[in-house]
Amino acid sequence: MEAAGTLERGLAVLRALATNPRWPVRATDLVRATGLARSTVDRVLGTLAHLGYVRAEGRDVLPAPRLMELGEAYLAGGGLRDTLAPLAGRLADELDESVSLAVRDGDGVRFIVQCTRRRTMSVTFRVGDLLPVDRCAAGLALLDPSAPWAEDDQLIEPGLIAVAMPVRDREGRAVCAVSVVSHTSRHTVAELRDHCMGALRKTAGEMEATLAAGEPSTTEEANAAGEASTVGGPGPGPAVAGAAVAVAGPAVAGVAGVDRSRSAKQELGMGFLQSLARGLAVLVALGTARGGLTLADCAKVTGLPRATVRRAVQTLERLGYASTDGARFVLLPRVLELGYARLSGLTFGEVVQPHLADLVARVRESASVAVLSGDDVVYVARVQTVSLMSINITVGTRFPAYATSMGRVLLAELPDERLATIVPRPLSPRTVTSAAELRALVRQAAADGYALVDQELEEGVRSIAVPVRDRRGRTVAAVNVATHAGRASNATLLRDVLPALRETAARMEADLAHVHAAIDG
Repeated sequence: MEAAGTLERGLAVLRALATNPRWPVRATDLVRATGLARSTVDRVLGTLAHLGYVRAEGRDVLPAPRLMELGEAYLAGGGLRDTLAPLAGRLADELDESVSLAVRDGDGVRFIVQCTRRRTMSVTFRVGDLLPVDRCAAGLALLDPSAPWAEDDQLIEPGLIAVAMPVRDREGRAVCAVSVVSHTSRHTVAELRDHCMGALRKTAGEMEATLAAGEPSTTEEANAAGEASTVGGPGPGPAVAGAAVAVAGPAVAGVAGVDRSRSAKQELGMGFLQSLARGLAVLVALGTARGGLTLADCAKVTGLPRATVRRAVQTLERLGYASTDGARFVLLPRVLELGYARLSGLTFGEVVQPHLADLVARVRESASVAVLSGDDVVYVARVQTVSLMSINITVGTRFPAYATSMGRVLLAELPDERLATIVPRPLSPRTVTSAAELRALVRQAAADGYALVDQELEEGVRSIAVPVRDRRGRTVAAVNVATHAGRASNATLLRDVLPALRETAARMEADLAHVHAAIDG
């Protein structure tokens, strides 16, 4: 298969996987959806699994959180999201209503910002979701940007109402729409308009002033190119910079301008589609600079030959994932169809659970993830081994943090004055009950990067834990392995389990960085 053909086939498989109404799927489902040969689908899936974009569980296949970096590359390549999201959030706070930003994508609009008010009846649109352009306020505002505003009176769904206004760049082109969304249980559409119009008009004006002050000319040119190339009508080009997640290149390319697909190909042989890996590296690279990249710049970022980059961007352009102003290539909103919306909705537990299962298969002991809630740890994910003697813990179980390995890892984030408020009580003959000793153990856990607790929660229960950190380096959860004291000594846990724990935590952190999963303490 030639390079462009391989990338096109790979994207077809990804698109079929991402848009399938049910996850996981099987290779046979993808064969039917794409019309490709089973051998081709198998090689594509093998390559995507190596890149970390899909995950196989037996014969089942499902997208992995790392796949979100494709959509994130689009969001990082323009300037709208990070530039305008704070203003959208402020408007949502001021009105106490949900606020969205959407861009044109063919005969639809895709959401790039969602500031949702959580109520019994609340908006469930996600970043990346697509709505028909003529069935929502944002789409109507972009269809006729000369109109002062647009309304959606239950066009999409009974009860859902919205008022939207276009937001223009300094050349006067409508690049996105800002919407205020509510429900008929709160307002009629006329009441919503009266409630929000003043603040909405003011915010749209501030957004336009912000874009006029800082939007690069290359973005404007790319928007014009996107209007010409997008199927189904005019639409904006790249939208939105990406501060929420750092964009990293695929595992085989794009790191410091080094093409690592060569070594992967040598390692995996015919099962690895090098041209697919390179094409996806080019896609991600296009989002590394606001306003896109020239072919020469993309070649430098990826470490690929310019001819290889040219073939990849031509394929992306033909499929509606990229456009060009003649010099620079930028990504278009259609990239978000590759699983971004559904993956962004994964819960914290759903993100970490597969990694827990892998850890348990590796160490053959039960493993858990917990967060801190007051002075307790609360279990949010768990995989238990099958054993005659097992520790009976379920998701939602609470234990005093001071007597658990995960608790001490989590307490290590707290200042001394907060630790001083914890009064340890004996839960077993081995429980540390001295406040000073507990504080010293917590500080030692912070220094070591792990905590080992030997039968302090309950006699016979020994566990070791490490922190799970967010992209800012803050500890937001802990992962542990627990065992019966008769099966593993402290030395065994340190030698055999701690390295696996740390590797598991690193994988969790990488996935959480892509998903932005919220952690409820």
